[in-house]
Amino acid sequence: MAPFDTSSLVLLLFAALGILSGNSSITIAVLVLLLLRVTNLHQTFPWLEKYGLTWGIVILTIGILTPIASGKTSLQDLLHSFLHWKSLLAVGVGVLVAYLGGRGAALMASQPTVVTGLLLGTILGVTFFRGVPVGPLIAAGILSLLIAK
Repeated sequence: MAPFDTSSLVLLLFAALGILSGNSSITIAVLVLLLLRVTNLHQTFPWLEKYGLTWGIVILTIGILTPIASGKTSLQDLLHSFLHWKSLLAVGVGVLVAYLGGRGAALMASQPTVVTGLLLGTILGVTFFRGVPVGPLIAAGILSLLIAK
């Protein structure tokens, strides 16, 4: 009899949470990881751990920049964003979030013990509060401010 595989059990639990909450991001991510495990492609995990975050940010950035590339957002629209207080506030919040994300990435690299809690919190936030799974970096950035690292 094969030994009990707790990693797969945890992933199945997260898949169930994703399905129950109707969050396809969590469900798809977990199912891809389970598929990699059962097809014996788990040797890709070190590569995913090392580069997955970077590739995720690249894909997210592509999604954010697509309206500019498609012409839906013009240069004039971008320039007008500096003329309205809400747009200026959005620029400031964007700078703050990017700063927090940078601090978070550094904290996660230097203190891997916090990653588990950040990931669990993010999955709970995605599952129960209809969040999106970009939380670990920002959460780690906020945590870095709180623990002065």
